[in-house]
Amino acid sequence: MKVSKTKAQIIQDAIVKWESSGTLSQAESQRLMTSIEIEAFDWQRLAKYSMWTSVICILISVGAVLADKVLLELLQKWFNAPDIVKCLGIAGAAGGLYYWGAHRRRTKPHMNYSNEAIFLLGVLATAGSIFYFGKAIDTGSGHFSLLLLLSFVVYAALGIYLDSVLIWIFSILSFGSWFGTETGYSSGWGAYYLGMNYPLRFVLFGSLLLASCYAFLKNKRLEPFHRSTHILGMLYLFIALWILSIFGNYGDMHSWHAIKQIELFHWSLLFGLASGGAIYQGLKYDNGASRGFGISFLFINLYTRFFEYFWDSIHKAIFFSLLGVSLWIIGSRAEKIWHLGRAKDKS
Repeated sequence: MKVSKTKAQIIQDAIVKWESSGTLSQAESQRLMTSIEIEAFDWQRLAKYSMWTSVICILISVGAVLADKVLLELLQKWFNAPDIVKCLGIAGAAGGLYYWGAHRRRTKPHMNYSNEAIFLLGVLATAGSIFYFGKAIDTGSGHFSLLLLLSFVVYAALGIYLDSVLIWIFSILSFGSWFGTETGYSSGWGAYYLGMNYPLRFVLFGSLLLASCYAFLKNKRLEPFHRSTHILGMLYLFIALWILSIFGNYGDMHSWHAIKQIELFHWSLLFGLASGGAIYQGLKYDNGASRGFGISFLFINLYTRFFEYFWDSIHKAIFFSLLGVSLWIIGSRAEKIWHLGRAKDKS
């Protein structure tokens, strides 16, 4: 079995632990050890980065084509075509990419990165098709959030049909974009919608997205998308709470400057409680994503408050000394916990 050096170390540590606990005999342990072959080069990582880089290069090549006068003239007829023709043409290209990606996944399931790169190109083509569809039916109302809702529906249907987490992630991102623009449009692009500014709205959105995750576990068709939806829900929720803890439910900078930062303490407290809840949920159900988000944003909350309350009140030398010492203590404690975990695994 060929594996990277890092993975080989993990496997070897596991074999040693199983042998010491009596799960494996010495002969079996030796046989498994000799079956491990360390790869001299991490080809998997190279494949992953190469595929993502190839997508970026394709996008750059499109830009280069548009910058070339000769090619631009050749493409002029296409650009002068009706928007609905462009929409259908790009939609056909997107369909071809999805079909190609699905076919390759059936015939070459081990080529995961290249298959996902093809799906990514399909996602970008779908976005282009929806853009031209919007131009074709534009009435001048400015209600473009409906196109983002259409993107969500299309990506969600494709993600479920093709069992693609990548496409599903784009559906959730489109859904969040629709939520933000739709509430903005409904409020006349004002600061508030139902008394909520944008960060507070996305606290609600992230909470609803996380609540929907529990229904995913009860549906076999949606279960593969539970983890990605959960992570995106946490991301929406905690980033919105972080911004809310700084600016509160204010819609303009003038109102925000007129208040003292201590008046926003209740939002910081809510942010801290949400972080603590995520840590508790992560520890109770062994959910690494919840635990990681909770710990990370708890520290972000604490250090944000540190900057808010002490930046102007203490000397900068003392300020950064306290900051450096606190980070040193956290780093040292984290290192000790890491070593204890490794020692426990080897025992």
